[in-house]
Amino acid sequence: MKVLLDECVDRRFRHELSGHDISTVQEIGWAGKKNGELLNLAQQSFHVFITVDRNLYFQQNLPKFNIAVLVLIAKTNELADLRPLATQVLDELSRVRGNEFVIIEKK
Repeated sequence: MKVLLDECVDRRFRHELSGHDISTVQEIGWAGKKNGELLNLAQQSFHVFITVDRNLYFQQNLPKFNIAVLVLIAKTNELADLRPLATQVLDELSRVRGNEFVIIEKK
């Protein structure tokens, strides 16, 4: 699965998602892009976009983009707070398709 991590997600989180092709917004040169433009670009090359931006659903018409969006709900966007969500993210990556929107938070 080709996955794009938003610039607000600690880039080291990629190491928690083994078995997937993970890129970050920064490393592909899309840092600073507005959400609509970013999702439009991302849908052309990626299957899933992972963010911690809880407002994305309200700011964008997500069903119009052909990319699944996973929103991580954690205390902060630092690795220590995101790491406990990794198992749930991996589970979702094994089944998420199309333009689904999934919220992932600690159970």
